[in-house]
Amino acid sequence: MPVVHAFDPPERFVAGTVGEPGSRTFFLQARAGTRLVTVALEKQQVAALAERLDELLDEVMSSSSTVVPAVAPYDLEDTNPLEQPIHEEFRVGTMTLSWDPQQERVVVEVFPFVDSADLGDELEVGEEDEEPEPEEVLLVRLDPAHARAFVKRAELVVEAGRPSCPFCGEPIDPEGHLCVRANGFKRRDPV
Repeated sequence: MPVVHAFDPPERFVAGTVGEPGSRTFFLQARAGTRLVTVALEKQQVAALAERLDELLDEVMSSSSTVVPAVAPYDLEDTNPLEQPIHEEFRVGTMTLSWDPQQERVVVEVFPFVDSADLGDELEVGEEDEEPEPEEVLLVRLDPAHARAFVKRAELVVEAGRPSCPFCGEPIDPEGHLCVRANGFKRRDPV
């Protein structure tokens, strides 16, 4: 049986970073009372979670009688830094997102990354490839207003990184940028 870090509902569920743009580490953090769970993930995972969560809320808003705010309520805005100490429970592999119509809540399940090399011996011929049960799971259930607030903060966290090159779209480092669209010959200063 996996260890389930369940928050139904959390007092706080946010995405945040530690470090300077270009070398930031991204985290999801859930808190209820004195319980604090922090998991590490990639920038693209934060962006994908925010995008899919926003799409799910839009779909629920248009197809059910549940009251879903179109934007994050101002009073739920959370701009505080991640809570300390940051102790990474696990690195995120996969995430699932669903809507619970009975409770009118978004359900976010976060599973740890599993390296295929850690799965053990090679499979025998004809044996089915089954995913092992995860050792830990982060389970968060959010009402629509708090879910919109999570999306808003996650989008701001993702956008707070390095500026993008106007030519190739790649991030520009503080010391410059070698742009392939400019034939790689010119270093571009940050905009």
